[in-house]
Amino acid sequence: MSSETRRPSLAEAPAGSVVVLDGGLSNQLEAAGHDLGDALWSARLLAEAPEAIADAHLAYFEAGASVAITASYQATYEGFARYGFDRARTTELLTLSVQLARTAAHRARARGASRPLWVAASAGPYGAMLADGSEYRGRYGLSVAELEAFHRPRLETLAAARPDVLALETVPDTDEARALLRAVRGLDVPAWLSYTIDGDRTRAGQPLEEAFALAAEADEIIAVGVNCCAPTDVEHAVTTATRVTGKPAVAYPNSGETWRPATHTWTGPTTFTPEAVQRWHHAGARLIGGCCRVGPAGVRGVAEVLEGAGA
Repeated sequence: MSSETRRPSLAEAPAGSVVVLDGGLSNQLEAAGHDLGDALWSARLLAEAPEAIADAHLAYFEAGASVAITASYQATYEGFARYGFDRARTTELLTLSVQLARTAAHRARARGASRPLWVAASAGPYGAMLADGSEYRGRYGLSVAELEAFHRPRLETLAAARPDVLALETVPDTDEARALLRAVRGLDVPAWLSYTIDGDRTRAGQPLEEAFALAAEADEIIAVGVNCCAPTDVEHAVTTATRVTGKPAVAYPNSGETWRPATHTWTGPTTFTPEAVQRWHHAGARLIGGCCRVGPAGVRGVAEVLEGAGA
C-alpha cells in the first residue's frame, strides 16, 4: 500500500491538531518571474507553465505547509472560454490543478517530508471569474439558483479529481455561500467554507453570525472561517465561527498590506505576525495559513509558532 493510500483524512485531522495551510500561490509564482496580469491570473499557468505551479506548491510544502491549495481559484468554464478553451480542455486544466498539487506532495515526500500532505481544490467566488474586484463586494445581481448553476460544473470536475477537500474560499456574501453549500451536496468530497470579511461583517455587509450559521448543519463542511482579509479581523471571526457552528475554524488572511488598484501596488505595514497566529489558534482555528502576500517565509513562521505551542 502506498503512502498516498495511507494518508489520513483531512476531515478528521483538525479535531485533534492544527493543520498548516500554504500561502499566496500568486505571489510565489510572481516571485519566480511569472506575469499574472490577465483575467485568468494564476490559472493561466495551468495551460502555459504547469511545472511552475508544481514548484510553487513544493516551496510551501518545504516551508512546513501540510495543505496545498490548487491553482483553480480563477479557473472556470466561463473564464477559460473567453480565452478560446473549450469545455474538454477546461476540464483537463481543472483536473490538472489537483494533479500538480499531488505531484508536489510526492516530491516533498521524496525529499524527506514525513507528515501527512493534503490537497485542497480551490473554488473561488463568481466575482473572481469577472476579474473586476467584485469578489470583494458580492451581490452580483444573480439569484442563489443562478450562482449554484455557475459553481456546480466546476465543483463536479474538481471533486472527480479526488482532492482531499474543496476550498470554497473568498466568499463575499451569504447568497453565494448558500449557492456553494447547495453545489457541494452529493459530491462525496468534504469542503471548507471561507468568507472574505471587513471587520465583523462579510464584504457584502452581513453579520458574521448569520453568514457562519449557514454552514452549521451542512455535513459536507468540515471547517468554517475566513481568508483574504486583514489579520486583525481574524480572531473575532474565528471565535464567532466556532461558537456559531461548533466546527473547527479555518483562517488564512492576507499579510495586512493594502492593495492599491490604481497603481497595482501593495502599501502599508505587514500585520501577519507569530503573536497573531497564536491568538487565532487559541480562538479555535485549526487550519491556519496565509493568503495574498504571505509567502513561504510566512508559512514557515506559522509552522514554527504552532509547533512551539505544541499544536
